[in-house]
Amino acid sequence: MQAHRWQCVRSGKAKQQAVSVCCELNWNWIAMSDDDDVRLHLPPLSPSLFDAEPSSELQQPKPNGSATRPSSESVSQVQDLLHSEIHDSGKLHSHEDDASISWRKRKKHFFVLSHSGKPIYTRYGDEHKLAGFSATLQAIISFVENGGDHVKLVRAGKHQVVFLVKGPIYLVCISCTEEPYESLRGQLELIYGQMIVILTKSVNRCFEKNPKFDMTPLLGGTDTVFSSLIHSFSWNPATFLHAYTCLPLAYATRQAAGAILQDVADSGVLFAILMCRDKVISLVGAQKASLHPDDMLLLANFVMSSESFRTSEAFSPVCLPRYNALAFLYAYIHFFYNDTYLMLLTTSSDAFYHLKDCRIRIETVLLKSNVLSEVQRSLLDGGMHVEDLPPLPRSGSNRLPSDSPEREPNCGIGGAAGLWHFIYRSIYLDQYICSEFSSPISSPKQQKRLYRAYQKIFASMHDKGIGPHKTQFRRDENYVLLYWVTQDFELYAAFDPLADKALAIKTCNRVCQWVKDVENEIFLLGASPFSW
Repeated sequence: MQAHRWQCVRSGKAKQQAVSVCCELNWNWIAMSDDDDVRLHLPPLSPSLFDAEPSSELQQPKPNGSATRPSSESVSQVQDLLHSEIHDSGKLHSHEDDASISWRKRKKHFFVLSHSGKPIYTRYGDEHKLAGFSATLQAIISFVENGGDHVKLVRAGKHQVVFLVKGPIYLVCISCTEEPYESLRGQLELIYGQMIVILTKSVNRCFEKNPKFDMTPLLGGTDTVFSSLIHSFSWNPATFLHAYTCLPLAYATRQAAGAILQDVADSGVLFAILMCRDKVISLVGAQKASLHPDDMLLLANFVMSSESFRTSEAFSPVCLPRYNALAFLYAYIHFFYNDTYLMLLTTSSDAFYHLKDCRIRIETVLLKSNVLSEVQRSLLDGGMHVEDLPPLPRSGSNRLPSDSPEREPNCGIGGAAGLWHFIYRSIYLDQYICSEFSSPISSPKQQKRLYRAYQKIFASMHDKGIGPHKTQFRRDENYVLLYWVTQDFELYAAFDPLADKALAIKTCNRVCQWVKDVENEIFLLGASPFSW
């Protein structure tokens, strides 16, 4: 039996509590000095495999090494393939339990359980088969809490066990993906938020009346919603940026959509949102009503992952955790095309027919002004491509200083100076734009690796213990990563690992100028800042 060192982020009394838990769970333990960690003798943790990835044959580099731009159709095919896997199965690998070798090899687990140890949700396997494992997690949390402490993080070799306690609901992530603690905790927060979208925080009252309350039936049929959200942790920057992205559209087109939504909002609608997949086309709120980007993320995931909404118009109670976690709003949902849909939110449960009339008015205007056809064209064209990066004007403000003389960059694979990808976040607007993936990172596995690299650099830049920082430049065997933050924006850029630092800095200035030049098309301007 192999010994693993478990490092617990906790306060003073937690070590004794951990030892007590080990005794209760029949784990062998060795008590060490007060300055050391508790060492537990646990079964060896199996070497994990990568999460199942879809085939990367949709877009392969040409044999001669020449670069080709992956079409937006290919990218959407990859996303559609991943989403179809979720919708077809609902629950991933439901036949597994904690005794299954395949279950132990999963690289990232999520668990939701009640404070009495009843399983509520698990990413892999069947909740009922994992009841004993859930009880173990509950025992760890309870023993530490009984001593007045709170367990946040446990490290076991390459594995991290992250805990989040939300009243009577416990959330746990077990991961060896090397994602930072802050990212994993944020993902648990979003999973909890998705539960609140469906049930509201008032579900806590059920646990107050009956500590052994079984919450699982209330979430029946929502496995696809949680699976879709967890999948988005590997591709959607909104899950850690706390911002939303817009579908690129001509300014006049977006204004036409916004005008009719504003008319509807003035007639008693709290929020009117027109979206395509996870991207906003236009958004209007009633006076003094603000919508947090995380609520938009969870609401869009709820709608996009529920097939029933696509078949006919729907009127469903939903809760927005950042707006009011204790009460339901009522959402009228209608899909115009496969992935273009309208959401009208109100506080009235009797507003279905009024909202239906509003939808008819909106649809008439959208068709007459060709907004819906422009949306389809934008989907085919894709977003910003690094290969299209224009040259930088000679004069410009708010530029990142270079520590060496400027030279003309050589265009290799990807964009100028080996630019592969970038994310630009407007701090004031709480919106972001990211480029399409270039050929060096065309496969889902490569994109996931880059996304997690962004997560790490984001966490390090916002680490209150050692930061925050203004700029950061990193080079490893996979990328050159450059991060730059000002009072107006944040920029993340990934380059070829052999990229020159001075040219990378110059290229980042070009990206910022490019975004500024086309901001009318890629951002929803005039939207009031969101309340945090």
